[in-house]
Amino acid sequence: MVQKNKLQHSPSGVHLDTDVVTVLLIDDQAIIGEAVSRLLSNEKDIAFHYIDEPAQAIQTAISIAPTVILLDMVMPDIDGLMLLRWFRSHPATYDIPIVMLSSKEEPQIKADAFAAGANDYLIKLPDVVELIARIRYHSQAYNNLKALSAANATSQLQARQLEQTLKELKATQVQLIQTEKMSSLGKMVAGLAHEINNPINFIHGNFIHLHNYIQSLLGLIKLYQQQYPSVNPEIQNHATEINLDFIIEDLPKILSSMRMGTDRIREIVLSLRNFSRLDQADKKAVNIHEGLDSTLLILNHRLKQDIEIIKKYGDLPLVECYPAQLNQVFMNLLSNAIDALLEQPKQEQKQIVIETEKTDSGKIKITIQDNGPGISPELQHKIFDPFFTTKPVNQGTGLGLAISYQIIEKHQGNIYVCSDPSYGTEFMLEIPIQLD
Repeated sequence: MVQKNKLQHSPSGVHLDTDVVTVLLIDDQAIIGEAVSRLLSNEKDIAFHYIDEPAQAIQTAISIAPTVILLDMVMPDIDGLMLLRWFRSHPATYDIPIVMLSSKEEPQIKADAFAAGANDYLIKLPDVVELIARIRYHSQAYNNLKALSAANATSQLQARQLEQTLKELKATQVQLIQTEKMSSLGKMVAGLAHEINNPINFIHGNFIHLHNYIQSLLGLIKLYQQQYPSVNPEIQNHATEINLDFIIEDLPKILSSMRMGTDRIREIVLSLRNFSRLDQADKKAVNIHEGLDSTLLILNHRLKQDIEIIKKYGDLPLVECYPAQLNQVFMNLLSNAIDALLEQPKQEQKQIVIETEKTDSGKIKITIQDNGPGISPELQHKIFDPFFTTKPVNQGTGLGLAISYQIIEKHQGNIYVCSDPSYGTEFMLEIPIQLD
């Protein structure tokens, strides 16, 4: 192989030299190789390589990375057109400019060469000025193409990196909003629960004494009635005026109702504390059903609008999780289900079905299904995107499902949606019983 000058390879990511000219001549006649070498001998910017074995052509081309290939049309072992097709089919050489060399200048031969992928056609041996001009022209075009391809590749890489960065920024923004939201909600709920809990405990604790006092007073009144059957007319008139018999009968009922009311308030306070779980920021084994029930209790004021809750709770073990975060997922999904049902006509039967079960794979599955209007197929793949919402302006941030998705991912689980206008929307959560 004849070689003149050295080819400087450009490593990936380094600026390509568009002035580099590297020529590879493939011809079975050594005299042609010597002749072309002499023609190019005075061109210091051209690195020339020659081989007379076509079988080594592709391997040699891959090795030296020519910017122009001069290829003989007719060779005894491998036809020039066949070798041309091989070059065009190989990923390392498919776009290298190839100039076909032939001793014949017949239109059909030229047409066959161009049809097979040739870039140019010259008669052997061409004029030196024309040969050098064509070599430089094709080499410059090829180097420009490589530079453009490298620039495009860099732009695509930068675009992908930018897209990934934007996704990470969005995810970080959602996490920050989630953290602030949960912190604010937790502090508000904890403060509210604390403020309500103290006076309610005071009232509830005094019911025992109040009940005893009232029973004692009622007992004393009955004793007076037994010991003094002849009642003073003035006392009798006053007893009739205040309806003493009704008071004696109704007062214990009022006391019982008041006690039931304080019990209910205490349940709500406990549910608020269970929902926020500020004292359980770390993962902990909890009863999933308690979290669902606490969330339903908080949403009870919205459920009274003709929405039926159907619970199909399975036999679940304690699940290791981040309770406050998982409760937030329940809140987001149930709130969305209620919003969807409130869009339905009043005469429609509105239902939310909550089902839990333990799977054979050591996970628990929680399904929340409503019979609302459903989610259109073209929107289903977007619902977990941050800030995407189908709700009107000022009625939704588009963060609920995005936050829920991240929380379930943190729990090493999955969240799926299945929706159709014929039956509504179903969200299914799968999380392991124990986190790694």
